[in-house]
Amino acid sequence: MSDSDIPAKVPVGDARAVALTTEAVRRVTDIVPELALVLGSGLGPLAEEIEEATAIDYADLPGMPVSTAPGHAGRLVLGHLAGRTVVAMQGRVHPYEGFSAQECSFPVAVMHALGARGLVVTNACGGLDPAFEAGDLMLQLDYVNATGRNPLIGPNDDERYPRFPVMFDCYDPGYVRTARRVALSEGIPLREGVYLAITGPSYASRAELRAYRTLGADAIGMSTVFEVIRARHLGMRVLGISTVTDMALPDRNEHATGDEVLAVAARTGATFRRLVRAVLPEL
Repeated sequence: MSDSDIPAKVPVGDARAVALTTEAVRRVTDIVPELALVLGSGLGPLAEEIEEATAIDYADLPGMPVSTAPGHAGRLVLGHLAGRTVVAMQGRVHPYEGFSAQECSFPVAVMHALGARGLVVTNACGGLDPAFEAGDLMLQLDYVNATGRNPLIGPNDDERYPRFPVMFDCYDPGYVRTARRVALSEGIPLREGVYLAITGPSYASRAELRAYRTLGADAIGMSTVFEVIRARHLGMRVLGISTVTDMALPDRNEHATGDEVLAVAARTGATFRRLVRAVLPEL
């Protein structure tokens, strides 16, 4: 395929779109990743630790949605990290930027097509559990999709993928056990809980926060669930780790700003990166 054969933009959600984007990556590197990483707000510096790395701007890949959110570099980075061959999203896109659920999860399908069969998804989130503190790391045990959207709406390749995929154990139980064990051995405190996603960009109201807590949510954010749903649909094993960057408690009068969220993510970044580097060889 020549350069002129690759359109600047292709429709998201079909096999051709994934194939075109994957081929564009393959024209730059022949690295076949074992594991995929999604690096959320303020967590992108882990991509700088990838060795023998090839970095490709999203804008240079046909069909790839381009990040506009603060703290998201918008690059696909392939190389080696902690002895594993990886592909990392240095930044993601969100529904509040105007992207559909299909577009938000599209890069996961591309990373799967490149070879990744395991996914480590990360994010910055607000803590709903009063026992949490800003700066904590949380192991995601389950999710609540409060966005009203789903990336699997539309045509499905019934011969390859289930029309109605089950989301029980969406976060791989083996991966969860491994993360617990590694965190303990590394002396890294690790909270556990349920992550709830909203579309944003407005933060939740006091009444909404109370409602979400009654639903069993321990943390709230504006990402992740579309990527997890797409990954499980594709048969990928998933591990989710959140950085609690602020406390989203309805009875407090103060609320963190976007800049404060990024600042806390940066402060806890070293611990987060140490945990991920220690977990990767065990997955």
